Amino acid sequence: MAWQAKFMVQNGRIIPWEDGRIHPHALAITYAASVFEGIRAYRHPQTGAYSVFRLKEHLERIMQGVKIMRFENPPTMAEMERGILDLIPKNEPDDDVYIRLQVLVEGPGTQVTRGPTGWTVVAIPRERSPGFSRGLNLGVSSWTRISDNSMPPRVKAAANYHASRFVSMQAKADGYDGALILNSQGKVSEGPGACLFVIRDGRLLTPHRGSDILESVTRTTVIQVAREMGYTVEETTIDRTELYVADEAFMCGTGQELVPIASVDRLPVGDGKPGPIASALQAKYEALVRGTTNEHAEWRTAV
Repeated sequence: MAWQAKFMVQNGRIIPWEDGRIHPHALAITYAASVFEGIRAYRHPQTGAYSVFRLKEHLERIMQGVKIMRFENPPTMAEMERGILDLIPKNEPDDDVYIRLQVLVEGPGTQVTRGPTGWTVVAIPRERSPGFSRGLNLGVSSWTRISDNSMPPRVKAAANYHASRFVSMQAKADGYDGALILNSQGKVSEGPGACLFVIRDGRLLTPHRGSDILESVTRTTVIQVAREMGYTVEETTIDRTELYVADEAFMCGTGQELVPIASVDRLPVGDGKPGPIASALQAKYEALVRGTTNEHAEWRTAV
């Protein structure tokens, strides 16, 4: 049985899990005025010590979202970091930890109300994707990806994930593990909660920032690590049919981690099994997040 969270952070205070409160008339609820980060802390397999992966980059991204959303008097990065690092041991986890950090408008008001701003942290168990070893069977969604001119995907805002929810519900109804989404130009953007990499002729291709993607911390990590491993990585546009003729493909994100794609629209990707490049990157990512390698120690914040 997975460990259970006993405590959370609300506005810098650690409180019992059941005492978390947000008023039903807060703008975070009435107008979805909130931004969030999904962050992971990993347990070292030998020492049992925990470290948070790329915490600085996650905090920088949520502050960018706060700026775009025009929230007033947000918490500082230092305050949020302290809240996260204090909460993890308080919950006494015995496995990896998934952290949800939110900054939100706590009070009532109109659509243009910018405060008061509050923040919360929860730290919970989260199982790995069932496709982590076997690969995911995905479909291309009939829903169109949100765009920078309407609901900017650069902002990790709660409101943006209504569109992702539609995509995920359709995928489940259609019998898939998940989905890929095309943007308004008909090019592949990403999944409802993870970024895409396609491998053709030994090269890694990933949709560029203008493809209506979230500027993913994990995607940035994979690009850097893949290049360090000697692979060519191109940020480009990707057609739907490129998915069908790819040698390999995988999704990546903090929540999903790095998961191979077995099929798209019921057509096998490659031979329908996790390929050598995706498997090598998955193993490298696992070593980096857990600290079983000395490489990129700056990406791991000790708890």
